[in-house]
Amino acid sequence: MDARHRDVLIATIREYIDSAEPVGSRVLVKRHFPHLSPATIRNAMADLEDMGYLAQPHTSAGRVPTDKAYRFYVESFPPAQRSGDGALARAPRRAGIEGFMEQASSHLSSASRLTGLLLAPPLKHTTISRVDLMPLEDDRALAVIVTDAGWMTVREITLEPPLGADEVRRVARELTRRFRDRTVEAIVAMEQAPDDPLDALHTRARGVTEQIVAMLRGRTLYVSGAINMLDHPEFWDIETTRQLLRTFEQKERLAELMTSLAADEGVRVTIGDENPVSEMRECTLITSTYMYRDQVLGILGVVGPRRLPYPEVISVVNETARQVTDVLSRVRQDLYLPS
Repeated sequence: MDARHRDVLIATIREYIDSAEPVGSRVLVKRHFPHLSPATIRNAMADLEDMGYLAQPHTSAGRVPTDKAYRFYVESFPPAQRSGDGALARAPRRAGIEGFMEQASSHLSSASRLTGLLLAPPLKHTTISRVDLMPLEDDRALAVIVTDAGWMTVREITLEPPLGADEVRRVARELTRRFRDRTVEAIVAMEQAPDDPLDALHTRARGVTEQIVAMLRGRTLYVSGAINMLDHPEFWDIETTRQLLRTFEQKERLAELMTSLAADEGVRVTIGDENPVSEMRECTLITSTYMYRDQVLGILGVVGPRRLPYPEVISVVNETARQVTDVLSRVRQDLYLPS
């Protein structure tokens, strides 16, 4: 692509982002290329259409960018830099980490005017350090799973069948022995294997083990601002919007998508048909991982139309991830996060 075609493409994308209307040659001449004729711009736009960067919805209409065009646009500007926004400077003490994660999701939504997503840990590559079980009343126990980074996940479980306090502690020691230094993915796969009939842990405390594995597999997904999608004309079609909102309600499916995107550290932009979830093929998903003690702990991001002001939205997502990482780095005791 030569310089003229590049300039025409970038101008077309920016005009479409601002107007949500197909862009014609006369608009580009008037606002961007007063020294060129409409015929010259039309020829350039026709070339870009042949190259797969532009599409013409109707014969007499202007052009709109394709997914390929948005990908070119995203890769044409420098990586996102820190914005200095201090909106998430500290975690609220009263609400704890859970409240902070929800606040971060809401911040993403309000700052971008899109739908904010935040997937809390654990992810499948998290390595487990130990499992603790603290007996409670009424055949219950408090299960605490600690990762090698020091992050704790806590949940109350039921002792089925009922177990004495000493036996509960023995079960915890055995779970720690089996799970220590293994990833969540490896533990889940191991526990899905056929039971050893001589395995005392599985025969005596199978119910406890299943609840611990459920904790490991569990992920909390915070979704904020789903209604913001209605602000964009791409989603004024009732059926398109219904499918998208239904997808937002299917948090397990969204969590799986976010988990797959967390494999790569840093910011990632998934545009249109690049999205494996068919109901989100009209969307762009901009995500970034956040860290805890130099390890990827989770992922956050926004969902919006493909027609986005990409530099601004990428900056919001990148800065929010940085601030979440910064806040978590200062956490000492309050590491509770529901599975």
